[in-house]
Amino acid sequence: MSQTPAPSGSVSHPELLAVYVNDHLAAAAGGIELVSRMIGVHRGTEYEQPLRQLLDELREEKAAITGVARALGFPVRQYKQLATWVAEKASRAKLNGHLLTRSPSSDLVEFEFLASAVRGKRSGFETLRIAAVADSRIDAELLDRLIQQANRQHDWVTEVRRDVAARVFGGDPSAPDLAADNGNGDGGGGDNGGTTGGQG
Repeated sequence: MSQTPAPSGSVSHPELLAVYVNDHLAAAAGGIELVSRMIGVHRGTEYEQPLRQLLDELREEKAAITGVARALGFPVRQYKQLATWVAEKASRAKLNGHLLTRSPSSDLVEFEFLASAVRGKRSGFETLRIAAVADSRIDAELLDRLIQQANRQHDWVTEVRRDVAARVFGGDPSAPDLAADNGNGDGGGGDNGGTTGGQG
């Protein structure tokens, strides 16, 4: 059985952690851009309000991780965030097979990408939570809240992308739950039940 290492007062390889944190900040900027655009697409639908709540949470998370970087004395690389924003703009026409218009699969591709992004940022929060054991400058309680929030977000996005997949291609959106019931991972959702931030 592994043992939790005693706190040493500071993280190991801070230069690598600085790059890691900035990469996650850049990804956060891309996520904010994507959700902002999705709100416009889904205005007036059942998805608009949950997406608006998600956008608020993404902005709060980005500010929180920026605070972690500053607490550790890391510079925040704005150029990385700009590059991610430009890349997200450039990728719009490449994902759905249509250059100027949205295809029937556009919603599905965007929600799948969003689900992957939420899962990725949750991993980032978990990594920082692990590092918080070694460095008290990292707010462990904050990261616990962010991890729980990411779980709720991923549960909601997973439910929506399954519904969209069934709407586009036909089938039963609950079919993947059979794999989860058989012990195949988390079934694509998060670790806790619920919707994004308690929708409704």
